[in-house]
Amino acid sequence: MNKETAEGKISQVAGKIKEKIGEATGNDSLANRGAAEQIKGAAKETWGHAKDVAREAGETVRTKSDIERESLTDRVEAGAHDFREKTASTVQNVKEKIGEKLDEFKRDQQREREDLRR
Repeated sequence: MNKETAEGKISQVAGKIKEKIGEATGNDSLANRGAAEQIKGAAKETWGHAKDVAREAGETVRTKSDIERESLTDRVEAGAHDFREKTASTVQNVKEKIGEKLDEFKRDQQREREDLRR
């Protein structure tokens, strides 16, 4: 309960008391002021309630945003991990292929030297 809600409830009670006293004493002015205070209090209480609901809605949006941000962060981190794994694997494959080609070239050079010596 926020300030407006509490003040609205108090105004309604005070207005009800004024209205009853005015009616009991025949003071229409006091009874009318009491009724008006009740209306004002009800409006203030309703405004306070609306603020509470808006605060709750904002909290829900923030929570949803936090969860979505965490989910996005998790997906980005998983994607980065996958990218690193694929990159490392590709680099390893390229290294092996180059190594094979270099070894093949080296063997060809050794054979060529042997053939030249004969």
